[in-house]
Amino acid sequence: MIYTEFAELYDELFDPEMYQQWLAFVQANTRPGSLLDLACGNGRLAISLAQNGYQAAGLDLSADMLAIASQKATTAGVELPLYNGNMLDLAGLAARDVITCFDDSICYLANAAEVAEMMKQVFATLNSGGIFLFDVITPYQTDVVYPGYMYNYHDEDRAFMWRSYAGDDEHSVEHDLSFFNYNPTKDAYDEVSELHRERTYPLDVYQKALTDAGFTAINVSADFGNAEIKPDTTRWFFTAKKG
Repeated sequence: MIYTEFAELYDELFDPEMYQQWLAFVQANTRPGSLLDLACGNGRLAISLAQNGYQAAGLDLSADMLAIASQKATTAGVELPLYNGNMLDLAGLAARDVITCFDDSICYLANAAEVAEMMKQVFATLNSGGIFLFDVITPYQTDVVYPGYMYNYHDEDRAFMWRSYAGDDEHSVEHDLSFFNYNPTKDAYDEVSELHRERTYPLDVYQKALTDAGFTAINVSADFGNAEIKPDTTRWFFTAKKG
């Protein structure tokens, strides 16, 4: 499981401005309709989409993140169907007009074969004419930006340390995350560490996976669709159509 007992802390640390940018990207490339947000995490994006006319639902591998998403949806007064599942197996889910997968969640898949299978699953779950939108980190991000990256956070009761290293596979990275939560009964900090592995591929690998799955009108951009891609682009944004 990607995020366990510190899912709530992760939710608090994430930059909320990015959800508005993802929302704008979806709105710029689709019309409101039925939508499934894969790897929906805390549900913030799916809730915003529901508040803007989409019949949104979310799927995530982490039950902890889905619990947060459910709480947020209730607080927002939004009906948000949530599914605990794997993006590699979408069988049995209702077809949607739009499917999204952001925050480079696809980069957590183990290899290019899984990426290709995920594309096929998405294609099969879209209605005819449906749109698939997603982002991934680029090889520039894994090979140049991330190695040696560090981020630290602390307040009175908690601390968070993030260190990134180059992975063993080509265009891969490992994130060593350590969470420290103050335990008053022991007058000490409880530590939980998680190792996250991400892997990305050259652009043509994603384009071929989309084409092989049956997608057309494939477009790639940078900066949430607001810029053309360059050699030092750190995240690619994709749109693709079924039919």
